[in-house]
Amino acid sequence: MWSITFTCSCVWSVHLLRLSIRRAHMMGRSRSSVTHGAALMLLFITCRECTGFTVDPPEDLVIFDPGHLGHLEIRWSPPARLINKTECPKHYQLEYFSTYKGGWTAIRTPGRSYSAQFDLMKDIRVKVFTLLSGPCTNGTMVKSKSYTELVQKPLSTGVEGTRVKDFICVFHKMENMECKWGRSAKMPATSQQNLYFWHKQLEHAEECPEYIISGGVRIGCNFTGKVLPDFTDINFCINGSSAEGALKPTFISLQIQNHVKPGATEKLYLRTAPDTQLELHWECPVGSVPEHCLEWEVEHSQEGPDGKIASQQILTQQKSLTLPLIHDDERNCFRVRSQLHKYCVDKSYWSEWSLPNCYPEMKEVTPEPEWDMVRVYVYIAVAITAMLVLSLCLGTMIKVRSSRPEKKQDPLHTTLLVRNSVLRKAEA
Repeated sequence: MWSITFTCSCVWSVHLLRLSIRRAHMMGRSRSSVTHGAALMLLFITCRECTGFTVDPPEDLVIFDPGHLGHLEIRWSPPARLINKTECPKHYQLEYFSTYKGGWTAIRTPGRSYSAQFDLMKDIRVKVFTLLSGPCTNGTMVKSKSYTELVQKPLSTGVEGTRVKDFICVFHKMENMECKWGRSAKMPATSQQNLYFWHKQLEHAEECPEYIISGGVRIGCNFTGKVLPDFTDINFCINGSSAEGALKPTFISLQIQNHVKPGATEKLYLRTAPDTQLELHWECPVGSVPEHCLEWEVEHSQEGPDGKIASQQILTQQKSLTLPLIHDDERNCFRVRSQLHKYCVDKSYWSEWSLPNCYPEMKEVTPEPEWDMVRVYVYIAVAITAMLVLSLCLGTMIKVRSSRPEKKQDPLHTTLLVRNSVLRKAEA
């Protein structure tokens, strides 16, 4: 219902205006123009404030889920009494609670629907006001005092305590996206989990292109070869099934540019300058991370003659660093890592540390050649085995010979030998 009501205070303001004008004429011409303008302003403000409007809120507020894993469509209808009032422009003020931001978000639109991102694991709270303007309100935009509100509870499906934990995604070198999760203690051992994702360039949600398997169960998803858009909400859902029933679904929404982990710096150079300074510079890591988005952390370690080590971290957006070389008897070591700075993304992961580079370099002492003890042990074992085998063979041969019976001489053979010896003597 809407109405227009003029109160008596506005008429009283007109009467006050007439009195002001008469007084201005009496005070003189120069001051009358100022007083006249002020009086007109007073009349405008007073009449505007005392003119009351009552506008009904929208009707038929509903929330439609198209299956986009948390990207919902909010729809409503105009108030029934204003449907035929085509000469009066109608706008709407939508307010919804964003669990990701932790506060209310408000938008104004002439349309009767709006899409927004919600966490499906929490309450969805939406309210809509009507805004009316045009000739119905003398050109003033009037907001309905009441609103239509809808609170939608999350679905209570799935076995309690079976949601995944520690869900984390890393966009390695801005080339390969990898997401992993942990299993809750109450999750059945035979359960299997599935990951689905959606963004605005997809018509429907899609399943993980390549699961990461450990111990026969899925613990993550690799998006190698799958192009994901940056600066766009990507919605994930991890659900699954088990012998005890469906698992509790987990919903996450993120933007991949806030999950970049650059590669480790591979080339780090260190030299001494003539003015007793250490000059350090390095090259950008391999990958697709824009160079102008990187900031660096340099770890400088100093080892004194007594073996004590002092370290400090230095942040810089340059790829070089110059430090004074104070003590010649100290050993200075440096290593570098990088991340994306706040002017490019909201947050980022630090890369792994580079290999350290030190001054002075450690002198490699060539070790004296040593016997390979493994080979020595092998040779000793072979020698002992050979000696045992040889001893066994010799013992066997001696035993065989000693066990043979002695052959008796043939009498004929003995007679022939005697005769031969007698003949030899006779000839002699």
